[in-house]
Amino acid sequence: MRLEAITWDRLGELLAGRLLDLRPADGSPWPRIAFDGAPAARPGDLARRVAEELRVRGRPSLVVGTEDFLRPASLRLEHGRRDVESYYGGWYDTAALWREVFGPLEPGGDGRVLPDLWDPVTDRATRSAYVQLPPGGFLLLHGPLLLHHWFPFDLSVHVLLSPGALRRRTPEADHWTLPAFERYTDETGPATTADVLVRADDPRHPAWNG
Repeated sequence: MRLEAITWDRLGELLAGRLLDLRPADGSPWPRIAFDGAPAARPGDLARRVAEELRVRGRPSLVVGTEDFLRPASLRLEHGRRDVESYYGGWYDTAALWREVFGPLEPGGDGRVLPDLWDPVTDRATRSAYVQLPPGGFLLLHGPLLLHHWFPFDLSVHVLLSPGALRRRTPEADHWTLPAFERYTDETGPATTADVLVRADDPRHPAWNG
């Protein structure tokens, strides 16, 4: 696959422009976009950059991070704080994401999305107010391991790090998560299944397949 060098600013502009022409296949008035990547790849930074470019173009969006939809610690850490299997399939409250984020954005939905659910510091519900996303507004969901949950994304962006870059840029205390990303690569192949691939081994000089 041929990748072209680009700046982050230009990447945000081009992605926002591409989203303007996006029409969900299921008829939903709310396009749903994935920004997938390991925490070290910082996919949320790209999601927020695209959100700003959409704002400049007069289009509303809502940035949601899966780190705000963690399951309670009693469930998340049931098998220990470094259980790779739990991290891979049980850390994030996917049921809540379906119910509170994707459900309201289905055809015929009301567009009232819960922007966050759980505070991992206090291990309590955030009790945030719902946000009304108007028709034509974009959901920009970012987080790791997004593409193996069968969420109804209309476009997916994967921010890729090579295994070496992923290890270097992941804090040592979190190296226990690395096998989960190896498994994700083997089972889901996000670099080939995502609609847009961004390589970010050098955070100053990304490249993409646009």
